[in-house]
Amino acid sequence: KERKALRALLESRDYSAAERASLRAWAFETLEALDEGELSASHVSWLRDVVKLLFPLPSEQEQAEQSRAYFSPGEECLRTIRTLIGRARQTLDICVFTITDDRITEAILAAHTRGVEVRVLTDDEKSMDRGSDVLTMQRAGISVRMDAAEDHMHHKFALFDDAIVLTGSYNWTRSAALRNQENLIVSDDADLVESFSEEFDRLWELFA
Repeated sequence: KERKALRALLESRDYSAAERASLRAWAFETLEALDEGELSASHVSWLRDVVKLLFPLPSEQEQAEQSRAYFSPGEECLRTIRTLIGRARQTLDICVFTITDDRITEAILAAHTRGVEVRVLTDDEKSMDRGSDVLTMQRAGISVRMDAAEDHMHHKFALFDDAIVLTGSYNWTRSAALRNQENLIVSDDADLVESFSEEFDRLWELFA
């Protein structure tokens, strides 16, 4: 709700760079006023989101895909996933049923190594399948959470820097690229990104 309110405020008029810098300073001062014992990861996450709204990413990221559809079999979907992961600079939130394609895992690990904050939500049963790369990512230090229910966590979406969302039927597997009839949709529509971001955060807390 705060994110939506701040976005609406910033869109209500053309705030100057100095005004945005003043708001950023206020955000830092707000956290600095807390006692050391009060400061938590949620406060840091709040500050990160405020700064991202005040100072959007460069135009290369903003113009990365607009809204497009991609299809498999073929390399188009795989190439799109890897490209967007490679462009991520701050955050990468992945919510997918299964991850077994080493080419995608390689890109995720590279993002983690260059300092991108990576979070992965996945299905607990599929994480134990032969070829699953979930444990590999956990061992590398990536934050991973899984459902713990008989039903499946069956989503297939990802968020890149809270600016672009990717979703569709495409599982992150080699068979999806080689044989299956699958689709991906990529969009930078702010309302759509916001909806998926809220769902990711809800599931992240649910699976804690």
